[in-house]
Amino acid sequence: MQIWARIILAFCGAALIAVLFVPIWRIDLDAPQYPEGLRMLIYAKGLAGNVDIINGLNHYIGMKTLHSKDFIEFTVLPYLIGIFAFLFLGVAAMGNRKLMFTLFALFVSFGVLAMVDFWRWEYNYGHNLNPEAAIIVPGMTYQPPLIGYKQLLNFGAYSVPDIGGWIFVSVGVLFVVCIVPDIVMAKKRRKRSIPVAGVAVASLIMLFLLSCNTAPEAIKIGSDQCQFCKMSISDRRFGAEIITTKGKVLKFDEGHCMHQYLDANINTEVKSIYLTDFCGSNELIPKQKCRLLKSVDLRSPMGGNVAAFSIEDSMKYYAQTLNGTVISWEEM
Repeated sequence: MQIWARIILAFCGAALIAVLFVPIWRIDLDAPQYPEGLRMLIYAKGLAGNVDIINGLNHYIGMKTLHSKDFIEFTVLPYLIGIFAFLFLGVAAMGNRKLMFTLFALFVSFGVLAMVDFWRWEYNYGHNLNPEAAIIVPGMTYQPPLIGYKQLLNFGAYSVPDIGGWIFVSVGVLFVVCIVPDIVMAKKRRKRSIPVAGVAVASLIMLFLLSCNTAPEAIKIGSDQCQFCKMSISDRRFGAEIITTKGKVLKFDEGHCMHQYLDANINTEVKSIYLTDFCGSNELIPKQKCRLLKSVDLRSPMGGNVAAFSIEDSMKYYAQTLNGTVISWEEM
């Protein structure tokens, strides 16, 4: 390794130690009754900020209260960060290229797993609600955004990295700066053998990209076109998607068109099927979790008049309101 790369890695190791003492992530809540806003800070060792006030508000909507002791991550995370800081300093001291590539693979894996775990944590708290809560809105869930903005009732939720999070991002960028020259030089030397660590990194990146390609894509109302009837998708409550085994995404304005497409294209290799949740933020939900309701009063774009629900109570509410009939996937 070149001396400048070793200096950068040593600096990254020292920067990771600082992450133990600053917030890594934050979630801000804005609402008219709280003009100054509420903030929850996530440190490596626990939660801070207006946690008590947020827990009081969450009680009304049936969300579990947040306590640092309930998360094993806050016990493990400080040790993991300390280990990575030690590894960065160790690789910088030894100057071994293969160890550098191995550490890069581990660091990328850690980042991906951390974000997946954070999303899972938000999903569980936002969806597993107390059915006896004081405030129940059929079809409404309260999962904060992984990153960015989302409206939750009268609260605007912002989820963004804090100082520690940006340190992690900066360390990743600096790490790439260290390894790119080695990759370029290796190509120039036209080496036939690729370091095992390099193969592991490439495999990790490819696996991550492939996993992204199998996820559903948000349907763009007014611009996306139904794969079967070729009309613009106009109602966000009824959309459907098929993801093929090759990762191709096929969009439909409702489940009726999707079934007609499958009947006409029996050789389509389907990996997964999604329908739009009729309630809440109209997110795409997998076929296995769909509860289906049929009613002429639904008035879907192509007359199928079937709506999908992720929450059974929401489906029951609309079944009574619209005099609908609960149907199975086969009946659809």
